[in-house]
Amino acid sequence: MFHWKKRIYATLVLVMILILFSCEKKNPVEQIQREEMKASLEVVKIGFSMDTLEEERWVRDRDLFKQAVEEMGAEVEIMEARGNDALQVMQAETLISQGIDVLVIVPYNAEAAAAIVQKAHREGVKVVSYDRLVRNADIDLYVSFDNERVGELQAKAIKDLVPQGKYVYIGGADTDYNAHLMKKGVFSVLNAAIDQGDVQIVYDEWTENWLPENAYVNMKEALQANELEIDAVIAANDATAGMALKALKEAGLEGKIPIAGQDAELAAARRIVHGTQTMTVYKPINTLAREAASLAIALAKNEYIDTDKKINNGKIEVPSVLLEPISVDRSNIDETIIADGFHLREDVYE
Repeated sequence: MFHWKKRIYATLVLVMILILFSCEKKNPVEQIQREEMKASLEVVKIGFSMDTLEEERWVRDRDLFKQAVEEMGAEVEIMEARGNDALQVMQAETLISQGIDVLVIVPYNAEAAAAIVQKAHREGVKVVSYDRLVRNADIDLYVSFDNERVGELQAKAIKDLVPQGKYVYIGGADTDYNAHLMKKGVFSVLNAAIDQGDVQIVYDEWTENWLPENAYVNMKEALQANELEIDAVIAANDATAGMALKALKEAGLEGKIPIAGQDAELAAARRIVHGTQTMTVYKPINTLAREAASLAIALAKNEYIDTDKKINNGKIEVPSVLLEPISVDRSNIDETIIADGFHLREDVYE
């Protein structure tokens, strides 16, 4: 009798163990659903690593990105590297250590920033390259404008005005891959005219660190080397265009030489309506900031992102979302940057 009861007791214990064990084994589908629900309830944390806030354009990016992220219910921590790649690496490490889900980066140095991507991925943090492409790294996503198209728009506007003549090209920072893409776009438009001898590139130089004062030195050198005989200037952005115009003004050439820029800065918009700058390229920053914020949050939640373009960064074909830039001159400034509220009419036409 005792053995029979002992056998029943042992059987009951075994059944209980099996029940407990089976409870521990989770259905894979249910496990995924639980994880997705948990992810949806957790607040997404985004880190935004910026190269600089020296230019008006990047202050706008910071403010609009922060606003978009917070409106979408996520949190964002922002750090600015002041044009220093070593500092940017350190700041990115700090952001990663704070438990962010996704790092959004505007790289100062496209090559050096690859180390940041490696560090982020080791900690399970995904990386979005914002406006500027990080080179030779396994970037998860690239969100920008079509930078080759920016250069094409600049060159087309100037070439329509000056089909023949001596051109000066003042590029951006050699360390910024976007500067190379823009230059590629510029020369894709000009090359045929160069080959035919209609256009001569009499000066072609990068602007170290994108610093406007370096663009001023470049323009002074171009004027001196060509004894003031130049016919057109294409500058990589409005800040470099502004300092090129300073050099032109000192040479008595303000308003006489067509000049292109990009970013639609307020100072450039004023120069356009006053006739001293020919055109700029408007990149709707609000669209870029909101798109990047939305995609970063989607990445954090492991949602599927449909991209129809890929850009080679030297290591992989990076899934990319490329927005369309807009050419702006005196004829359409009201219908573009003013109509969008990018600048107020009274500020432009002061």
